[in-house]
Amino acid sequence: MNGQNYTTTNAGIPVASDEHSLTVGPDGPILLQDVYLIEKMAQFNRERVPERQPHAKGGGAFGRFEVTNDVSAYTKADLFQPGKVTEMLARFSTVAGEHGSPDTWRDPRGFALKFYTEMGNYDLVGNNTPVFFMRDPMKFQDFIRSQKRRADNNLRDNGMQWDFWTLSPESAHQVTWLMGDRGIPRSWRHMNGYSSHTYLWVNAAGEKFWVRYHFKTDQGVEFLLQAEADRLAGVDGDYHVRDLWAAIDGGRFPSWTLKMQIMPFEEAKTYRFNPFDLTKTISHKDYPLIDVGRMTLDRNPSNYHADIEQAAFAPSNMVPGIGPSPDKMLLGRLFSYADANRHRIGTNFEELPVNAPRNAPLRSYSKDGQMRFRNPGDPVYAPNSKGGPHADTERFGEPAGWHSDGDMVRAAATLHAEDDDFGQAGTLVREVLDDAARNRLVDNVVGHLLAGVSEPVLLRAFGYWRNIDTSVGDRIEAGVRAAER
Repeated sequence: MNGQNYTTTNAGIPVASDEHSLTVGPDGPILLQDVYLIEKMAQFNRERVPERQPHAKGGGAFGRFEVTNDVSAYTKADLFQPGKVTEMLARFSTVAGEHGSPDTWRDPRGFALKFYTEMGNYDLVGNNTPVFFMRDPMKFQDFIRSQKRRADNNLRDNGMQWDFWTLSPESAHQVTWLMGDRGIPRSWRHMNGYSSHTYLWVNAAGEKFWVRYHFKTDQGVEFLLQAEADRLAGVDGDYHVRDLWAAIDGGRFPSWTLKMQIMPFEEAKTYRFNPFDLTKTISHKDYPLIDVGRMTLDRNPSNYHADIEQAAFAPSNMVPGIGPSPDKMLLGRLFSYADANRHRIGTNFEELPVNAPRNAPLRSYSKDGQMRFRNPGDPVYAPNSKGGPHADTERFGEPAGWHSDGDMVRAAATLHAEDDDFGQAGTLVREVLDDAARNRLVDNVVGHLLAGVSEPVLLRAFGYWRNIDTSVGDRIEAGVRAAER
């Protein structure tokens, strides 16, 4: 094996795949015994101290979520019962930039929500786009590094981004969103939020449904043109932080209407797209949006560090009535986010007021560790005969989730008729964007490619865009070549 440039673990052991996590069958759950995936996620979570690894720059506010429509037929989750009002926290962010980076760079925006429910805290971690760059957590760490700074000169490099994207065709749908108008929202108040992931909802009778969350801004979707965003980056790098604070401080409370796509459990097996693929959307024609409620932000933080920077979100925080799906990215994040919080803030990060349950009793056996101030008394173990709390499996045991079987493999799922990497991106370009939006998309991509992308990567980028849409790809190449002359 001498001379072969193969990937290894940190212990020098050759790895089985750079692309695919180890799963039960191609579309089954990720296995904890995938030691290389766990190593990659755990190592990545500890690369930066103390700011967040992705989503370092952001802001947020407190508010409330009120249910306005009866969806109890789909979930028994406490916060979604008719008329329920739940206290909550929202944090918005850019993905790639550091803590001091400008708010108006072209980047997806994080849309993280914490609901302080009577059954414990429920965290929903999404973005302002309904899809993402990849479908397998094995590639997430590499994606973020391609958006960060080079190791040699400490500069961001568009060439790294396009190198990664063009070698990862599943990124096409999200890159099309990113390079379009919604890549730079006018403000956090003027963007939608999406769960992106598919989740499991279970009702009181045990019936199961697959769902996706869509938070539609009541202020209307608005965006910044590239030139205006560049100007603001130079004169007011905190433009979005300032806008949200000023709006709430002035009594102009922003709100979003939550709408759900709901798919009967059995229909996922034969749906034309893989509903658990994070790079795909589920057609609104097939599964129309259903109104659920309204989120309103009406209180600014009293201490930004304590309330926003130390806020810790983890998709593993799911309350009864809500569960995960076979989405591989979601399954990876169930481990990764909580692990990152323990590293960034400390083992007892959920002891901090912003992260602690506010409307539910706390009966945990967790004890000791750095900065622990709320230790349980004896007994400190379970099961016990000393009157300590015990799990109520009959009420809160996991519902029968989803069945999976198959060999342990590293592969992408290929079970759905219309799954491919470029089809939905092409539909977005041709059927959703109008002529003016397509023109801006082309201009944005051309400008991005002209900023230090090498010829071999340029050629791949032209082919990448032609796979999305031939005409747009041709126009992008023509624009780049004309600017080079």
